[in-house]
Amino acid sequence: MNRTETAHFSGRLGLQQRVLPAYRIPFFDALAKACRGGMSLFAGLPRPGEAIATRDSLMVAQYTPAQNVHLLGGALYLCWQRGVTGWLESWQPDVLIVEANPRYLATPAAVRWMHERGRAVIAWGLGAPASGGTLAGVRQKRRRQYLKQFEALISYSQRGAEEYAALGYPGERIFVAANAAASKPATKPPARPASFSGMPRILFVGRLQERKRVDNLLRACAALQKPIQPSLVIVGDGPVRAELEALATIVYPHVEFAGEQHGAELAPYFTAADLFVLPGTGGLAVQEAMAYGLPVIVARGDGTQDDLVREQNGWQIPPDDLPALTETLQTALTDVGCLRKMGAESYRIVFEEINLERMVEVFVGVLERFKTNRQ
Repeated sequence: MNRTETAHFSGRLGLQQRVLPAYRIPFFDALAKACRGGMSLFAGLPRPGEAIATRDSLMVAQYTPAQNVHLLGGALYLCWQRGVTGWLESWQPDVLIVEANPRYLATPAAVRWMHERGRAVIAWGLGAPASGGTLAGVRQKRRRQYLKQFEALISYSQRGAEEYAALGYPGERIFVAANAAASKPATKPPARPASFSGMPRILFVGRLQERKRVDNLLRACAALQKPIQPSLVIVGDGPVRAELEALATIVYPHVEFAGEQHGAELAPYFTAADLFVLPGTGGLAVQEAMAYGLPVIVARGDGTQDDLVREQNGWQIPPDDLPALTETLQTALTDVGCLRKMGAESYRIVFEEINLERMVEVFVGVLERFKTNRQ
């Protein structure tokens, strides 16, 4: 398809998810707009205590609530979704997209329903990292068998695609739709001066959970040489906010806890920042930060960071490594010129390569390639 054309899927799409996270709504609605036959999403609620901000409606796509039955926990967690075949009967999708996760027990029933009618099922996932332990071989064999039932796989990242290929899945049926939460920027990035105006400003945006390691960010800032110690802004809320606020009063008082912000409310924070830092796991906000021309520091994770964060626009550091975070902050804040060039590259990556529009385009291309006629 010519990249200048608007991508559309000519059929009707069904999309099955465990939950409907708030950060995915822009993508789901953008994908629904590209489906001429419409799109219906089937999803349920997370487990009590899961730090997932969910929604129960979409602007464009139809939403059908699932009844999630959560079984066991931790490494043994499983989820059964009641009502999936009833939803399929009602919606009659031409193609179904599911999560490529064998822990979701209703997926095989959905796949059988589609295949009995000669319709394709495409799986979407992070990848399939090599398992460890005494049962590694069994788990890998199970994952290999699980993936065989799908007509195609869409990976969040190039690393994920390579992991699927390593399991023996045909490479010509693996596609990469780089994980995106923000649209292609509609305006130029903010103009930032060649030198810091006062203290440099570091921004964190995300759920305040232990795994985000914001405590390490506070300690790393405190360990910096005083001339480059930054003003730190923490945007978000969560179960460890009070604990972090108490730690900040002791360790690093140059911090503002701005609370939870969404959408346009985030723009002033991204605009005012000099550097964006995610010291722990997760965080789609990095792509949004890059859309504002910010260089980024992120902890290595599931591979989605590999496509976004490169030597030209930021740093990837080992997770939960305070010395590495401190050293990287020191490097970033002592060369303002380099920092600004890296910010410009961040903007280019999001403008040209990794954005919601490109993500939808990849999905639509795969849907069109693997669609089948309805019987």
